[in-house]
Amino acid sequence: MYCGFDYGTSNCALGILQDGKPVLAELEQNHRYLPSTVYALSRDFITEAVAKGLSDSMRAEFIESRKGVLSRARRFRVEEDYEANDQVLFYGREAFAEYYQFPDEGYFVKSPKSFLGGAGLRAEHIQFFEDVVAVMMMNVKRRSEKHFQQEMKHTVIGRPVNFQGINAEESNQQALQILTVAARRAGFESVEFQYEPIAAGLDFERNLEQDQTVLVVDIGGGTSDCAMVRMGPSYRDCLDRSHDFLAYTGERVGGNDLDIQLAGRQMMPLLGMGAELKTGLPMPTQLYWNAVTTNDVTAQATFNSLETKLQMDHLRLDMVQPLLMDRFRTMREHKHNFHIVKDAEEAKIQLSDAMKMHVDLSYIEAGLQLDLEREQLAQAIIHPVEKMISLMQAAIDQAGERPDVIYMTGGSAKSPVIQAAVREQIGDIPLLDGDHFGSVASGLTVWADRIFR
Repeated sequence: MYCGFDYGTSNCALGILQDGKPVLAELEQNHRYLPSTVYALSRDFITEAVAKGLSDSMRAEFIESRKGVLSRARRFRVEEDYEANDQVLFYGREAFAEYYQFPDEGYFVKSPKSFLGGAGLRAEHIQFFEDVVAVMMMNVKRRSEKHFQQEMKHTVIGRPVNFQGINAEESNQQALQILTVAARRAGFESVEFQYEPIAAGLDFERNLEQDQTVLVVDIGGGTSDCAMVRMGPSYRDCLDRSHDFLAYTGERVGGNDLDIQLAGRQMMPLLGMGAELKTGLPMPTQLYWNAVTTNDVTAQATFNSLETKLQMDHLRLDMVQPLLMDRFRTMREHKHNFHIVKDAEEAKIQLSDAMKMHVDLSYIEAGLQLDLEREQLAQAIIHPVEKMISLMQAAIDQAGERPDVIYMTGGSAKSPVIQAAVREQIGDIPLLDGDHFGSVASGLTVWADRIFR
């Protein structure tokens, strides 16, 4: 059986075609979308799980390449008295629940797709990312096969136009290689890729009754991608659509960046960002941005380094309100920075429907809380939204014509802040909402049917 697989930065989804329509698997408690997270009682258990899930033909070579990691995993099992059948990995919402309960005991990974294609990755980093992606794909594939009662052998996986902004082509090749290796280890015999905005457009096109030029805007968790596409009844049955795709643009700016900006500008001041020093100067901000930039390996390594700890100790002595640094220290010691960014994401979502919402930060300090208004969100995310608008305008300029309609998808595209900015800066073009989480997976499923059927 063939499927469309949206291995997303924020969520994963998998679909197959039934009665001519894409249907997404229920992956977790009746949800069709599984948050892209994994929590492991030991980091090495991720690699161990991949080894156990491999086909016989792949297992021996993999075990040879990961001998040291697998040895540590066995030793940790003995030391902590874990039995072979004990649950040591948690996924999706369950992973968040475990992380919230035991933030500093296990190993928590959120949005690993954000790291793919990163510059300066050593061989051991690439191997680990292969393992993280593979174990997550194995989990989604296993749950989907249970839901559909069919084995998934062939897949089309979504990809952004560019995974990273630096050395884009080299970055893309590295990321696609990691995804391909992981998908094959997960058990897919055939692996193809399709641009995520094109996939979203294919889902939209299924219901078009007349030909149109459409600007498809996919604001994902890690990237924003745009495509200008001619689509409609005259085009949708053609296998070769290369002449219909007029322009592509994409950059590493997405929903995660909105969350990071909101967390940094509205939540970090409660932990000392921008606070006054005894010299009258403001507190340096970079260590706070490193804390919330959870989609950057270098930023996280710096935040968790001894150098940062010593810098915090030194700054505390110079602060007018050292209590703020105590809060920041508590957050760092207990690895609550992912929790803060998740709270920012939830605030962003709630402020799509409400003008004001409440954030409970009592997991850092009893009674610590914050009220946020939609206007504060708008101010916090000005710069990433400007980049998104620039990508849209660049796609229009490349195509050399204005679209008949703008089709927006991706979780953050629902935000009225973003939609208002699009209307203000792009102009009077009809703006349509898609299935903000399922359109890419549905479109990938449509494309899988065309190339594998």
